[in-house]
Amino acid sequence: MKLAEALQVRKDLQIKVDRLRFRITSNCTVQEGEEPSENPKELLEELDRSCAELEDIISKINIANAVVKIGELTLTELISKRQILNKKISILRSAIDSASEIADRVYKTDIKILPTISVKDTQKEVDRLSKELRETELLIQESNWTTELV
Repeated sequence: MKLAEALQVRKDLQIKVDRLRFRITSNCTVQEGEEPSENPKELLEELDRSCAELEDIISKINIANAVVKIGELTLTELISKRQILNKKISILRSAIDSASEIADRVYKTDIKILPTISVKDTQKEVDRLSKELRETELLIQESNWTTELV
């Protein structure tokens, strides 16, 4: 199984476990004299099986991410890099938005609000980081489709 396929299986299992939570809690109590719409014991057994399967696939994905190298970095390191690039870009975009706001002044005596950062330079940094993020994403995606799980 390719790493990309395993990631999709993991996502599907996570959704299944979340749905099982709802189904289990919905069937844990009933009005006296009524029957639950589903057997909670069977649902709990299905939860155990699904969680074991999810644990197994997560372990395999994590091992692959730690072992597979792209250049000098492991997939884990590239994933961390992607997270940090996304976070930094988001913060810088917020700073640009804030610095770009112009406060209307009605009178010359009104307080003048000035940006403390260069919007132009910060935007150039966002563009540079965005390019680095795209390149990192491509490396991760390529590796996901070429890496076999062990």
